[in-house]
Amino acid sequence: MKTSSAASSSAPAAVPGAAPGHAPEAAGAPRGRGSLGPVGLVLAGGISVQFGGALAVTLMPRAGALGVVTLRLLVAAVVLLVVCRPRLRGHSRADWTTVIAFGIALAGMNGLFYQAAARIPLGTAVTLEVLGPLALSVLASRRAINFLWAGLALAGVVLLGGGGFDSLDPLGAAFALGAGVMWAAYIIFSARTGRRFPQADGLALAMAVAALLFLPLGIAESGTKLIDPTILALGSAVAVLSSVLPYTLELLALRRLPASTFAILMSLEPAIAAAAGFLILSQTLTLTESAAIALVIAASMGAVRTQVGRGRAKTLPGQSA
Repeated sequence: MKTSSAASSSAPAAVPGAAPGHAPEAAGAPRGRGSLGPVGLVLAGGISVQFGGALAVTLMPRAGALGVVTLRLLVAAVVLLVVCRPRLRGHSRADWTTVIAFGIALAGMNGLFYQAAARIPLGTAVTLEVLGPLALSVLASRRAINFLWAGLALAGVVLLGGGGFDSLDPLGAAFALGAGVMWAAYIIFSARTGRRFPQADGLALAMAVAALLFLPLGIAESGTKLIDPTILALGSAVAVLSSVLPYTLELLALRRLPASTFAILMSLEPAIAAAAGFLILSQTLTLTESAAIALVIAASMGAVRTQVGRGRAKTLPGQSA
């Protein structure tokens, strides 16, 4: 799970499997011989995000899930505010309403996801979460074949639950699904914010809103632990791995990478998360769980390919074409 620099784009398309708020360039972007470079950058960003999430899970016993989210949002907000230096004057009430809604979605997405990651395997949590943008894409489409992809994803969810989510920890699964809903909301409001604010100014302001919203929760759960040097250092590392570094890599990659390639690469994030969970957290997946993740990835890729085949990007609900 992650947030990205979508707000720096004027109108990102909804792509299943894409990280919340990602703003791929137009599908017709130059493909050129340099494609391997940007592909590598996106993969590196995805790896950074998921390994940052795994590091966050190791930090939760010491700082609590809410404390980890607070540290991540605070550090990311400070970095973005320093880099972007957004102006606070000259914005309309509608501008501020949009950026605040964006910040609420960002805070909810992060908070719910980390609550899920504290209870269920990382790969499973990301797989359930990615259903949010996938559902948004299917609902925004009028092609019947997209309901086939939705059915394939549903089959993956049923496999993950083993016929009942009690085997997963139902609360953890509910948190992950809730994070998916907030991920879809994040995509919508990142697009609207991107049209109202230049560069990544809207993202920086929304991150600040999210950090302020979570600060009381983090203090209530973790108290003075938030200023413990070790916890603060690890929390900062989570922010860098899960936010700052991916932003930089993806901004470089998106200048040359087609939207279709980008979205398909984002569809691989559940698999990357499962690998991170295995390597850092010793979280193993059964054959059935691995097959379930593969089904959701296949559904996400199929939906992307269907959209690209139409020769135009899909428009989000509430967006103008």
